[in-house]
Amino acid sequence: MKRVIFLVDMNAFFISCEKTRHPEIEGKPAAVAGDPVNRSGIILTANYEARKYGIKTTMILREAFRLCPDLIIIPPDHKFYEMKSKEVMEILSDYTPVIEQNSIDEAWLDMTGSESLFGQPLEAAGNIMDRIKNELDLWCSIGISENKFLAKMASEMKKPLGITELWKKDIEEKMWPLPVSLMYGVGKQTAKKLNSMGIYTIKDLALTKIDNIYKKLGKTGVELVRLARGIDDSPVNATREEVKSIGRSTTLAHDITDIEDAKAILMDLADDLGMSARKSGKKGNTVQITIKYSNFNTITRQMTISPTCNIKDIYGAGVRLLEKNWTGEPVRLLGISLSGFQNEREQISLFDLDVDEKEIKTDKKIDSLEDAILKIRKKYGTDIIKPGITHKKE
Repeated sequence: MKRVIFLVDMNAFFISCEKTRHPEIEGKPAAVAGDPVNRSGIILTANYEARKYGIKTTMILREAFRLCPDLIIIPPDHKFYEMKSKEVMEILSDYTPVIEQNSIDEAWLDMTGSESLFGQPLEAAGNIMDRIKNELDLWCSIGISENKFLAKMASEMKKPLGITELWKKDIEEKMWPLPVSLMYGVGKQTAKKLNSMGIYTIKDLALTKIDNIYKKLGKTGVELVRLARGIDDSPVNATREEVKSIGRSTTLAHDITDIEDAKAILMDLADDLGMSARKSGKKGNTVQITIKYSNFNTITRQMTISPTCNIKDIYGAGVRLLEKNWTGEPVRLLGISLSGFQNEREQISLFDLDVDEKEIKTDKKIDSLEDAILKIRKKYGTDIIKPGITHKKE
């Protein structure tokens, strides 16, 4: 079976994260950088408006202000970026368990054999991009190929919001004409050495004799030639970090003030969340909701429940929190998450609990029903069965 590998690369990640809580920078040149007060330090990430002025990553702030005096600078908040990165990875985990995070803002996904679940690669990639954009208000580019190297190269070819396929059959046309300095794995010093050998394009490198490059660059040079020829057999090594929470959120098309509208939206989010937890075999005992108002004030509230992945239980807890904290102020974002996952070895036996036997039977029926719904959705798509509350009566 032909491998299908995605590389999901977040666009201008740090400053894009900041835009989710600083909407006033929309359409204006802005960057995340060291010390905005003293105008010292370097640019960590610039948005695309700033890049039009020639502002780049690692540029000294004084130089950046010379190019764009009106540049907006936001100091870095790495904990916030790590949190947003985890939210991205949670979405990606809905598509495959085989994810290798390459950095805070990019990851490889092994999507081999997933066509029956998510469609052809372009369709699946489009779905991932749309979810990240709609649920997190972040942009990404996605490269698609049969190995990690080509997927990474493809992800760089169209930014922002680009989806690019680069299969081995395409490399002579799409990749070989590129300067060797743009090849993943080739740094400035290596590029200079290659140029000194008369190697200026990736094609030059691909056609170089192995013996010649081995004399100059050793094993590193041999590996670069293999990559230039599109050869990369390295596996996608799944990151083993335990998922601490699963969450869903949505920025609303327009502000809402009716709690019934909020409940309907919460039902959709809880449905998606519950199915994701069920697919991962996770049962959590903490439900949290997030409410962001039109003035961008945000509150989070949580409660403890019996360990579950049932949509009914998650939604019920979310509604109780919503009703208790609803003020009627215009709301622009709603979110719900499940955490406090149990370690199977630490799960308490039912015989140790004073529980109602009817309640156990009811939970088993709900589990069976939601297991069946999950199987149907995997086969026919998520829209084949939707929760009834989301369809409002006329």
